[in-house]
Amino acid sequence: MERAGRAGGAASTRHHPCDSSSTRRSSSSSSRSLFLSERGHRIMSYTGILQDGFSMYSANKFDEARNPEGIINLGTSENKLSVDLMATRLGQPDMYHVDPVTLCYGDWRGHAFLKKEMARFLTDYCKAPRPLDSENVVVVNGCGSLFTALSAVLCDPGDGILIPTPYYGIIDEDIRHYSGVRTVHVPLSGVPSEDETHPFQLTVPKLETALEAAKKEGMRIRAVILINPNNPLGDIYPADALLSYLEFAKRHELHVIMDEIYMLTIFIKGPKFTSVLSFDRLPDPDRTHVMWSLSKDFAASGLRVGVLYTENRDVIRALGKVAYVHGVPGPLQYSVSQILRDREWIDRVFLPTNHERLRKAHRYMTDRLRAMGVPYLERASGLYVWADFRQFLQSDTFVAEKDMWIALIKSKVLISPGQAFYCPEPGWVRLVFAESMTRLKLGMDRLESALPKLKLLTNSAQTSKGDQPNASSALPSDSLEDLIGLLRKQIHSSDWLEQNKAEHFAKSNPEVYESFQQLLKK
Repeated sequence: MERAGRAGGAASTRHHPCDSSSTRRSSSSSSRSLFLSERGHRIMSYTGILQDGFSMYSANKFDEARNPEGIINLGTSENKLSVDLMATRLGQPDMYHVDPVTLCYGDWRGHAFLKKEMARFLTDYCKAPRPLDSENVVVVNGCGSLFTALSAVLCDPGDGILIPTPYYGIIDEDIRHYSGVRTVHVPLSGVPSEDETHPFQLTVPKLETALEAAKKEGMRIRAVILINPNNPLGDIYPADALLSYLEFAKRHELHVIMDEIYMLTIFIKGPKFTSVLSFDRLPDPDRTHVMWSLSKDFAASGLRVGVLYTENRDVIRALGKVAYVHGVPGPLQYSVSQILRDREWIDRVFLPTNHERLRKAHRYMTDRLRAMGVPYLERASGLYVWADFRQFLQSDTFVAEKDMWIALIKSKVLISPGQAFYCPEPGWVRLVFAESMTRLKLGMDRLESALPKLKLLTNSAQTSKGDQPNASSALPSDSLEDLIGLLRKQIHSSDWLEQNKAEHFAKSNPEVYESFQQLLKK
């Protein structure tokens, strides 16, 4: 289910989330620490929507027995549906053979036994045309560390990396904190143009435009990051489109960092995933680097194992110099190699069971969204749904989007707003469905209960727009008393009441009127 964006584009009062205090702010901007460097102070002060949301959730987690009024987390992209499968497999006796060599210093890029198994795994599941070379494999403790290390060896401080928006916003922290590298956005619109087939479509002209704009500002662009399958959209790049992006990068001598972390999390038959490692010939193999991890595809975000495959020997040598601070414990490398070697379990137990569970949860969430009248992008990959919540914003701004996000947290359900992914248009959200059915159902129940209140406030704000230019925005509350109090504030000292007698309001806003009537009955 897809819905075109609003006509007319962005409102003039919008602020891009990159520049919004709601996305990045200093927690102690007025006072400097006596103990930290400038960089240390910047790192300490850095925060954002995803971190703030997870902190609020962590302080008040839902628990069926101990905290039933706690927050349900539909905001963090983590596969809670199949952790039992991984826990059971990791508990088998063959996981716990401790070779003395794994307790000693080794190759910081990964033990040879794991790199060989990883090369075989990527050869098979990425459908490489020929066996991949284990000497081109680098193993570190997660893809976040890979982004950090790659940005350090490919870029200098102040350099830029192109990345289409929306995208997983934590990448900014990965490349900025240590390396001082900046992301340069390629904005994608929820309104497809005449020659585009779907919302938020990436095209080469958009890449060219962003690159030229950065050059005019005097910035040196060193690379482009592509996430396939995409987070948060769930898009899967067609092979011809993917090849065109690689050819664009070659023309401009840009490195391509391919994040394929969701490559096995495609749970609906139809869309075909194409890994860049499946191409018989890459346009620029020395500048093409592919990363993958067990975190998403194997429901194991706590293992912290990420892998890079690159044919560039200089990049491999440079990464080897910094990999010792990103190393994976030797005994864990052995366990991971055992997992990757067990194709019987992967192909006949884990993947089919995981995909079936994801299909069921995805179907449940999207059925509920349709029933609520919430548009979303129908996609076949990932752990989440990219949904259009613009109808619940009091204004077409990122401030209103954050207000909505806070209101939902007050209703004890955490989602991730679009500004966390640098979406250029306010009102889009990411909802994670890879949760137990009990918690998913309760989370959607809470969402369904909160949305009519948001819609009521949105319609009231639109009705009174212009009547009270100095009126302050109020957040929705769980109580009917607070909701009525807000309406009274809007009515006071204005002609709102004359324009909105009950009969007129019921005719012009039937859905809102019905919602309000239901609230009165509670």
